[in-house]
Amino acid sequence: MTATPHGSRGLDEQAVLLMAGLADLAVTTISSAVGTVQQLLRRSDGPDIARDAQQDLMARGRITLDRYAAAPPAHLEVLAQHVLARRTAPGGDV
Repeated sequence: MTATPHGSRGLDEQAVLLMAGLADLAVTTISSAVGTVQQLLRRSDGPDIARDAQQDLMARGRITLDRYAAAPPAHLEVLAQHVLARRTAPGGDV
């Protein structure tokens, strides 16, 4: 490719460069992951590592679901609980 100022590149050329960069990043990441997996498979405590990884992933999944799936308490329900607590408290101390 010829050396042209960044601003004068066409959208097609920018898209090609972007895709080439993403592809290189993907290949690098995958090759690194494959190397890590090969190292893990050579270890004698592989089943223990797999079990720990499964437990970690399940814990992460539980945390994620709790974070995004749990609805906040209803506003009127919270107010009603405060009113009930005030009515039942001795001397109105709440």
